[in-house]
Parts: sequence; C-alpha cells; structure tokens
Amino acid sequence: MFKALVVEKDEESGKTSAAVREIAESDLPEAGVTVAVEYSTVNYKDGLCIGPGAGLVRKYPHVPGIDFAGTVEVSDDDRYKPGDKVVLTGWRVGEAHWGGYAQKARVKADWLVPLPEGLDARAAMAVGTAGFTAMLAVMALEDHGLRPGHGEVLVTGAAGGVGSVATAVLAHLGHQVTAVTGRPEQEAYLRGLGASRIVPREEFAEVTKKPLESEQWAGCVDAVAGVMLGRVLKQMSYGSSVAAIGLAGGPVIEGALITPFILRGVNLLGIDSVMQPYGNRLRAWERIARDLPMEKLEAMIVPATLSDLPSLGAEILRGQVRGRVVVDLGA
Repeated sequence: MFKALVVEKDEESGKTSAAVREIAESDLPEAGVTVAVEYSTVNYKDGLCIGPGAGLVRKYPHVPGIDFAGTVEVSDDDRYKPGDKVVLTGWRVGEAHWGGYAQKARVKADWLVPLPEGLDARAAMAVGTAGFTAMLAVMALEDHGLRPGHGEVLVTGAAGGVGSVATAVLAHLGHQVTAVTGRPEQEAYLRGLGASRIVPREEFAEVTKKPLESEQWAGCVDAVAGVMLGRVLKQMSYGSSVAAIGLAGGPVIEGALITPFILRGVNLLGIDSVMQPYGNRLRAWERIARDLPMEKLEAMIVPATLSDLPSLGAEILRGQVRGRVVVDLGA
C-alpha cells in the first residue's frame, strides 16, 4: 500500500472531493513501467483535475498530477531498467491516465524521458510542465532568429510558473527581459530572476483599433492571450516572434488584426507541451539542465506535500500561486 491523492465524484450532485488515501499497486493502470514517484508539482490543469475536472478527467476515482519524477522500479521495456531516473510531463497523464500525485505510477515507456545529467528529481519538478513549456517557447524563438542583443524580450504572466522559468532562462542567455505582471508585489521576485524592467498588466488591458503600434519587442513569451496578446502583436518588431503558451486572459486574441503579420512579418508560434515528440523533449530537458540557473530555480520553489494539494489546486485556479510548487511524495 502507498499514499495517493484520490479525487472522487458524487454522481448525484456532480461535486468532486479530493483526499489522501492508501491504495494498492494493483489499483494502478496497466502499462509498461512502474515508477517510484519522488516529486511532483502543481499546474493549472492539476487545479482543474483536483477540483471540478473541467472535462479533463474521464473516469473517477482519479489520481491527478500531470508531472512526476522518480526512479524506475519495474520495466517491460529495454529502454528503462530498475534504478533509472526518469521524468514525465504531458501525454494526458493526470487527466485521462492516473498521474503523479501518488507514491507510485505506472505509465507507457514512450511517455518517459531520462533525467538529464545535472538535474535531480526535485529540480526536475521545480521545472515541470511549466518550465518545460517555457524552454520549448525559448527554443522556438531562437529557431526563428531571436538572439541576445536584438532588443527587449517580453514575458507576460511573468510571476507564474511558465513566466518565471522563461524570465530566468532568457536573462541567463543574455537577453534584456521585460516582465509583465498584475501583481506589483512580485517586482523584487521578478528582478531576482533577471527581469530588467517590470510593466504593469494594466498597460496592455485596453483594446485598440490601431493597426500597428510602435515597435518595442524583439520577442515575446505569452501566457495570457486575450486582449494582452492583441496589443503585444501590434508592438512587435519587424520579423520578430511571439511564442504563445497559454490563455489565462481568454482563448480569443481580442483586438488582433492581420497587419502585424503582413506588414511586419511577425510570427505567432503555438507551443504545445503535451504531445511533443521524444526528440524535442530530450532537447528541451538537456537545455534546461544547461541554461536554467539552479540558484534562480531554487528561488522559485514553494515546498508542498500531498495533503496540501486540495488547497493549492484551488489557489492556482485563482491565480494565487507564485513560481513553482514542488510536491514531496515522501513527506
């Protein structure tokens, strides 16, 4: 028997409840590799799966947790053997498939990535899906020509998980990072990650009818969408790119026009972390181990245990979680 956060749903009321329970290894899904989970983390999707489900959870009872890192215990695949350190993000684990909020998980070998040299399980979960997505966004901007010295790089939703890692990585690579946040009390935190300038979210809150605005940004990692992305696109420099990773401000790019794309050659790059192929995953994790300053990563960490998850799930849905929550499955 081992501990897990189990979410159950009352069929009559439709309400869900989450509690730490003891479950057996025989309860785990049938798949190829059993992992002793050491650490997990908390993402927006986790908040949804711990709480209302939002259509992500297919079947109850359910164990959430879209990320985990740990040690292989049993494997039916030659790529992994007992004792190997592995990390998992995406593949709808924690949504359609039982996830990392348990001391053991069983998943397909194809979903795992070897933990790169220089990262332990705790650091990997300080990164998690948020940091993995941030690195995918940075890589996409680089693949489309972004280099240090080209100008200011904007990061929206900068105090969140993706924004925090993107800010730290971009600053470490030599970029001049401008951080957008609606939480002015986070200025010291963001400057500590390497942001050279802080811009209040309110400066991007108004929809404008102008086809273009003054060129300001050499690149952008956007976690917000909505009105903010509509404004940002009009302010991008010629030939620059925006890596879009989230929709905290809504799924519609409000106020957007075709003009930034056809008059300035702006690129809008969609970043998906869930179904990324293995090669890109390996490349991103190796870049994380190399280009994310560990001391900056440590500054982002908020420690937690399984019993903290129900309240943390509610907090992240309200936008009240800063940085990266690291859940210790052994605590």
